[in-house]
Amino acid sequence: MKQTLKEIKQRLSNIDNLKDPFLNDLKDDPRVGVQKLLVQKINQLSKIKLLKENFIQRQQIERQARQMGYKHIVGIDEVGRGPLAGPVVTCAVELPEKFSLYEVNDSKQLSAYKREKLFNQIKRSCVDYSIASASVEEIDRLNIYEATRIAMKRAVEQLKIKPDLLLIDDMQIEVDIDQKSFIKGDAKSISIGAASILAKVYRDHLMQQYSVKYPEYHFDKNNGYGTQEHIEALKKYGVTPIHRQSFSPVQKCLN
Repeated sequence: MKQTLKEIKQRLSNIDNLKDPFLNDLKDDPRVGVQKLLVQKINQLSKIKLLKENFIQRQQIERQARQMGYKHIVGIDEVGRGPLAGPVVTCAVELPEKFSLYEVNDSKQLSAYKREKLFNQIKRSCVDYSIASASVEEIDRLNIYEATRIAMKRAVEQLKIKPDLLLIDDMQIEVDIDQKSFIKGDAKSISIGAASILAKVYRDHLMQQYSVKYPEYHFDKNNGYGTQEHIEALKKYGVTPIHRQSFSPVQKCLN
């Protein structure tokens, strides 16, 4: 007696391997509904397989560092260098050697829903983490690059466990700790990727709070970036205390 679609769907939900014999058995089932379920499951498992393979690749930098004798390896990333408003936020995070959240990647590659989910999972599973920022006043006084370096240094100094090695996304910071910088490091290192997620979600939450105070600028949607809607609001309502006055579009409104 053939299994019903409901029974097949239930059994498929418990399969996590593309080599499961049941998948091969279903290929001979003539029912359209069964073939649709089969294709969906194969696509799902194929996507997970690719994610896991890429995850293993992004752990290579950390593996090599441990082989060199480094024990406390910390990934560092920033978010918010480009916006016209709000602070620049940085994160430093140390992951355990057997870290297994294979969906962790460059935060820009993830949906807001996925970032929110991973935000809490990373915090629960990491060895240590710290989030720091540089204010709008510091950005205007120093420039965005130097303000970002300061925020990264703060994140490192706030860690409970002193790192042996820093893995940084395209930056060098003034601390007496070995460090390696990588262009697009958040997509190459699992530690930097995790830091990018924590920094991104933290800053998004902060901009949502600012949106309540300054609703005209829709910071909950644009996170301070210079969208057309944001620029129009600047022209209409003027500059707020959280706008970066050294950034050209804001300067034009001041002038």
